[in-house]
Amino acid sequence: MAVYSLAPSPSLGIGENSFATWDGGFTPEQIESIRTLGDALPLNRASVSGGEVADNIRQSETGWIGLNPDSTFIYDNLGFIARQLNGQFFDLDLFGFVEDIQYTVYRENGGHYGWHIDRGVSGGQAPRKLSLVLQLSDPSEYEGGDLEVFTGQEPTQMEKKQGFVVAFPSFVLHRVTPITSGTRRTLVVWLSGPKFR
Repeated sequence: MAVYSLAPSPSLGIGENSFATWDGGFTPEQIESIRTLGDALPLNRASVSGGEVADNIRQSETGWIGLNPDSTFIYDNLGFIARQLNGQFFDLDLFGFVEDIQYTVYRENGGHYGWHIDRGVSGGQAPRKLSLVLQLSDPSEYEGGDLEVFTGQEPTQMEKKQGFVVAFPSFVLHRVTPITSGTRRTLVVWLSGPKFR
């Protein structure tokens, strides 16, 4: 299990935001390295709360990227992005990643994840507070598979751009719509902090 601590987030004046985005945090070469690392992992059918496999709720495969010399650049980049976005948009009390990074693959013929929140107590110790999703696939590689964040009356569809990062508080409702063709690859990581009060 990875434990990656963050320095305090910069405080830049906060509004209430359902999500924030970051572009250009990874070079094309780094994205290709992440995909190579992820594709070499043993992948398992993804589960929902309690470890249950429920294809009607979630149909994807996941593997886990721990903190090691080959993955340090991923943790460093995502840690920097998380600090900046948290300081600008969320002001959550975070201390870092206490779970490994999830490599997620959604394939055609039904790959999806229905509306959910990223509830969970990571590592048995601290609640998930901020979720980050890094888009690894080029939009030309798949159709469907839209990440949508529920922001009010209607969900907001996130941009499908390779290297694009979406961040949102882990209690915000979100989903991945069904893949209609091709394959979508992402990284997902959760940042934790002290219990909500």
